Amino acid sequence: MLRETRHRSLLTILGEEGVLPVREIAKRLGVSEATARRDLTELDDAGRLTRVYGGAVAARTDDERPFAEMAVDDLPAKTAIAARAAELVEDGDTLLLDIGTTTHQLAKLLRGRPVTVVTSNLAVYEELRDDPEVRLILLGGEVRRNYLSLVGFLTESNLRELYVGRLFLGASGVVSSGGVLDSTHVEVPVKRAMIAAARQVVLLASAGKFPGESGLALVCGAPEIDVLITNDTSDPATLAAFREAGTEVITV
Repeated sequence: MLRETRHRSLLTILGEEGVLPVREIAKRLGVSEATARRDLTELDDAGRLTRVYGGAVAARTDDERPFAEMAVDDLPAKTAIAARAAELVEDGDTLLLDIGTTTHQLAKLLRGRPVTVVTSNLAVYEELRDDPEVRLILLGGEVRRNYLSLVGFLTESNLRELYVGRLFLGASGVVSSGGVLDSTHVEVPVKRAMIAAARQVVLLASAGKFPGESGLALVCGAPEIDVLITNDTSDPATLAAFREAGTEVITV
């Protein structure tokens, strides 16, 4: 098993089961205890888990942080990205807005504009629900209260019936190869269904997510992203990987 894949599997196991001893971690991953300890040390140094006596426990993920707490992270960077994204929108467009705090900032800039917005983001819904100019379509599904989103088979089923002009996609992290990550497995099928439902996919990701592994699951690769909007301080090598994949990269 590759190191990166092993790390993701380890974090998934800890996230589902809590504290585990080194011996059990090694058994689950099919590696030696020495390898398991080395993996734990690397992930502990990266702040993705906490070492405890004889084992480890997963660090708190974005899935567990309240939406309001995450909304203030890198706010100027997110606001700048949202402003540039809004420039891509034309009156009459049909848009799909993913979960996340940057898409919420974008929704604020869509107020008063004659567009159709489809979303699973309850913060976006609250932002636009009283705006008579915006045609608002809320996807069904199970509510994730902490993160103000809708997930599950109903959400995915709704998306299979749609085809929109442009998706504004969020991410928990972006690896150096251009892979887009999410921090929780329940959001990944929804994001993939959104990608399939859109003619153009625009990734909104602030510089702090480049490069990073603040996610457990791969959503998609760089070739599936048509446009990337990020900050001009984002990692140059990662941006180069997107350009090589044919993605239009816009920095702000």
